[in-house]
Amino acid sequence: MSFLSDTAIARLCEAAAWPGFESGFTVTGVAGRGGSATVYVARDEALHREVAIKVVDVPDRDGRAAARLAREALILARLDHPGIVPVHAQGVLPDGRAYYVMKLVRGRPLDRAAAELQALPDRLALFARILDTVAFAHAQGIVHRDLKPANILVGGWGDVYVMDWGAAQADTVAEHERVVAGTPGFMAPEQERGEMVDERADIFALGTILKGLAGADAPPAVLAVADKASAAEPAARYARIADVADELNRFRDGLPPSAYREPAAERLLRLYRRYELPVLLVLAYVLMRAGLLLWIGY
Repeated sequence: MSFLSDTAIARLCEAAAWPGFESGFTVTGVAGRGGSATVYVARDEALHREVAIKVVDVPDRDGRAAARLAREALILARLDHPGIVPVHAQGVLPDGRAYYVMKLVRGRPLDRAAAELQALPDRLALFARILDTVAFAHAQGIVHRDLKPANILVGGWGDVYVMDWGAAQADTVAEHERVVAGTPGFMAPEQERGEMVDERADIFALGTILKGLAGADAPPAVLAVADKASAAEPAARYARIADVADELNRFRDGLPPSAYREPAAERLLRLYRRYELPVLLVLAYVLMRAGLLLWIGY
């Protein structure tokens, strides 16, 4: 008698779990797994394109998993933005598992993409795209609650997507949904306590992401912005993502962010660099006058 290896059993289980659609889609692979759902790659037979389909792993008797997936699809449907993957359809498989269909996004996680960018301005430009996307969600009353490099994909054409809105808190969230959701290391303290949160929870995560993007040798001004964004107390953080973007714009323009206490020597150096030509012209004039006076005196 021969026994199947663990690898073979795992492959059989994986194949058995692949969703079977009566028509419309043909599953061709697995894009990723997480939590209680799997994202599959599928062929849209009607429109001749590849799509991604997120499917609940196991049919649930009480319907909670299906309700969470449907809620996530509704949230995504509200967020019509280039940095957020659009939803095409949702439904229930013949075996009872809920699913929704979305655009297939191919890319690299943020940390891998950023590692290929040597210049800090390029990494900050990438971060600005993330800020713009999350700010749009906040304007719609939605807090992501699970921002981290693994949930941000950078495509081959420089497109940036904020993914995985399954933990998102909408402005219509019910009392019974006040649970701990997110990833340790990126969750704000109030989020770890399972409290209702606002935009500042996402700002905390973005501050943590900014520290990683900036690197160990980042300018103190950028680290000051990241530190304020990820402050332990919500009141000590920036109130809006637009405030974070304004601070980084000041840095790019050669001005100190408000969160940064600029030393006097650094301020003088910055002013010199900003007004280098006028300063050099004045110094040249002073030296010329001094030389002329010395020559006349002799």
